[in-house]
Amino acid sequence: MEKAYNPNNVEDRIYKMWQEKGYFSARVDKSKKVFSLVIPPPNITGILHMGHVLDNTPQDIMVRFKRMQGHSSCWVPGTDHAGIATQNAVERKLAESENLSRHTLGRERFVERIWQWKEQFGETIIQQLKKLGCSCDWQHLRFTMDNDYSNAVKEVFIRLYEKGLVYRGNYIINWCPRCLTALSDEEVEYEEVEGGLYWIRYPLAKSIADTPRSTLNAQRYIVVATTRPETMLGDTAVAVNPQDNRYKEYLGKTLILPIVNREIPIITDEIVEKDFGSGAVKVTPAHDPNDFLMGQKHNLAFINVMAPDAKMNENAGEYKGLDRLECRKRIINRLSEEGLLEKQEKYLHSVGHCYRCETMIEPYLSTQWFVRMKPLTEPAIKAVAGDEGKAEIQFYPSHWTKVYLNWLENIRDWCISRQLWWGHRIPVWYCQGLSEVRNSQSAIRNSSCPPIASRETPNACPKCGSTNLVQDEDVLDTWFSSWLWPFVVFGWPEKTEDLEYFYPTSVLNSGKDILFFWVARMIMAGYEFTGRAPFRDIYIHGIARDSIGRKLSKSLGNSPDPLNLINKYGADALRFGIMANIPLGGDINLSDEVYESGRNFCNKLWNASRLVLTSVNASDVWRSASDIKTQDPRPTTHDAFEDRWILIRLNTAILDYTRALETYEFSEAAHIVYHFFWGDLCDWYLEIIKPRLYSNDDNIALSIIPEIFSRLLKLLHPYIPFITEELWQKFREKYQDIFSSDALIIAPWPEADSSLIDLETEKRMGVIIDIIRSVRNIRNKMNIDKKLPLDCIISAESDEAIRGIKEHQNLISQQTNLKGIEWTVRADRPSQSVTEIVGALKIFVPLEGIIDVELEKKRLQSRLTKVQEQLEKVRNKLDNKDFTARAPQEVIQKETAKLGELSQQFDNLQEALRSLSSIQMAE
Repeated sequence: MEKAYNPNNVEDRIYKMWQEKGYFSARVDKSKKVFSLVIPPPNITGILHMGHVLDNTPQDIMVRFKRMQGHSSCWVPGTDHAGIATQNAVERKLAESENLSRHTLGRERFVERIWQWKEQFGETIIQQLKKLGCSCDWQHLRFTMDNDYSNAVKEVFIRLYEKGLVYRGNYIINWCPRCLTALSDEEVEYEEVEGGLYWIRYPLAKSIADTPRSTLNAQRYIVVATTRPETMLGDTAVAVNPQDNRYKEYLGKTLILPIVNREIPIITDEIVEKDFGSGAVKVTPAHDPNDFLMGQKHNLAFINVMAPDAKMNENAGEYKGLDRLECRKRIINRLSEEGLLEKQEKYLHSVGHCYRCETMIEPYLSTQWFVRMKPLTEPAIKAVAGDEGKAEIQFYPSHWTKVYLNWLENIRDWCISRQLWWGHRIPVWYCQGLSEVRNSQSAIRNSSCPPIASRETPNACPKCGSTNLVQDEDVLDTWFSSWLWPFVVFGWPEKTEDLEYFYPTSVLNSGKDILFFWVARMIMAGYEFTGRAPFRDIYIHGIARDSIGRKLSKSLGNSPDPLNLINKYGADALRFGIMANIPLGGDINLSDEVYESGRNFCNKLWNASRLVLTSVNASDVWRSASDIKTQDPRPTTHDAFEDRWILIRLNTAILDYTRALETYEFSEAAHIVYHFFWGDLCDWYLEIIKPRLYSNDDNIALSIIPEIFSRLLKLLHPYIPFITEELWQKFREKYQDIFSSDALIIAPWPEADSSLIDLETEKRMGVIIDIIRSVRNIRNKMNIDKKLPLDCIISAESDEAIRGIKEHQNLISQQTNLKGIEWTVRADRPSQSVTEIVGALKIFVPLEGIIDVELEKKRLQSRLTKVQEQLEKVRNKLDNKDFTARAPQEVIQKETAKLGELSQQFDNLQEALRSLSSIQMAE
């Protein structure tokens, strides 16, 4: 067996074996329980990033766990066509490599190019997910624009249209001037931006200005505060709150709109906040959602002053063609010159940006397709709102329930049309009658016939019989196809065998950032189109951050390439390091230390297995766990107490670990198995029985170790599948009766034996371990050679308190190199001794003649001084803002780790000095 584990020699070979033997494939088997889940489909533009690692590792853990439990386990993989992202990517590639635009190519040829691009690059991320170890059922691989999937999307649109839940209307929407498309509310990301708040004077109309000052306030204008003065060119009113007494005498009057010189009314509306700015707001119905509502309510004109690319249009007069921000500057300058800018001040406010290209979005009046969401929310609310444990759908962690319900209760209609060429074309046609212009926009404006929503391309207009029809040019929002993912992947709307067997799915794993984009909408779609919840449980994970808590992003340069990390550390190390360090539903700060902790764990497993495989000879005598528990509890020549204890700990770990996985507590589960393996098994049991491993007459240890490792590898397999499979095959060569399954991936999950769980034995061993640690701690603090035998006195308040422990003094002495142990009741502390407390026990180690107290104090004081100097240097460096601002992140990480190590050294040295002082005091 190789001395060191090299994942690069193992992982690809193991994955190929799994695939070739069909271990990932799920089949309809009504004799088995079902476990199914669907992957959140990554974009075809995507390459593996740390978010995918965080997203897919828990899914793979779950499906491997359930597969070993005997469930027919189906993890459906697939990719999303990702309308905006893919179109942008292909447009960039065409521009860079061929100096072409999509408009030069035309729609049909451009879409052909995207399909070519998809075939070439679209499944890159699928191959990368395999590198991570994802055991998806690749025979179920789906794409959101497959023919069958596209037909299902049309079916959903038509059904909603026929129910009156899909409609077309002219509303204020979120518009991206870069992508030139509408966005839903959930596709807008808000950032705090320092802009300006501009206080503009709107003069009173001339007829009012001529009114005697005695009957009207001396002020001849109303001041309006705005953050977007460029849109004032489209103002059609100024509004105040009806309860604002400052403006009572102006009600019903009119103002002159600066620059444009258009007369506009003063209106009242409860939506106006009296405390914002001056309490008077400009009303621009075509460029603000609240103003849009006021415009409808008060029958105001809607004047759009911008083109789709956010440049000013013909309604902006002399500013036509200017970018919106340049227009803002010029308007502010002109207002200032004309004495109409009362003041301006810096203003921090939240501004929406496109979630794809990060361009500042524009509230824009546009005709779009919408879904009425309120009628779809009732079953989705009811499914989650039940008492915890009784609701049909459970969130993990549970606090996401409140967030989800709050969003549904305040939901707005969903804008589903996108002004793109790549995506599911809206299945609506317009009749052009006798017109020769084949353009959907002109057809919409000019046709007297209603739109035709159809599953198939219609041959003629059902009203007038014209065959001159044109399809709507827009495509559907990407999420309109994604919200159908859990059931369409199994063949819906057809009643397939897969749909009947695997749907509803068992659990959904998702990031918190797409809770509203995707998760909530899938629940609504599930109830609307199948009458059932799409999944039972929802596990919401956090996001990956860097070591100082910043969100990972390309612009910050803090997002490592997972494939590089896999090549350096191995996929298992990456998986275990992350999952052991992420709290339930919380974010994780990633660093080299996280990946190294995973690698160290894998190396420890390899080394421990190598020790066992090279030390333990296959024995004809194999004693099961049930045989061990019947051994006489009293010490024998080879004390079986530690054997019983390790089997108790193993069964306790199986029970707790399985329970944690069932409730998606992945970090907790990792810590349970980590502490059993590294702590109980390696640090204690294997160290205790090392002398017995080489004994020819100790069949107990020889026989239970393979059984322990068999169960251990099964427990670890969902987290670190590659190394555990490799070790399983090596153990199988020697112990085929115990490692009986052809492959670990299909081995049965270990069951806990409740009869082997003995809290009293665990408690007793816990005290023994604490005693051993205490004696070792004294050696370390006092700098005493491990080979030097010591005396020890253990005292308690009663014989009863030490009786059970006393029986194991040989074990304690062996592990601490003690000449002997004196067991006493209520003993006084001996002179020149060091004391440790273990529960109700006092541990005394006499040191007379072993160390020179004064000399040792000088040595420790000298070390303490040096460590303190080093500590101050590191602290000063990290406190230096210039250093932390300019130094590379990895340098800051190293210095931070160094600070922690030095602080621990400093504390340990101080503790050792206090112990030496206590010896002198006792003298």
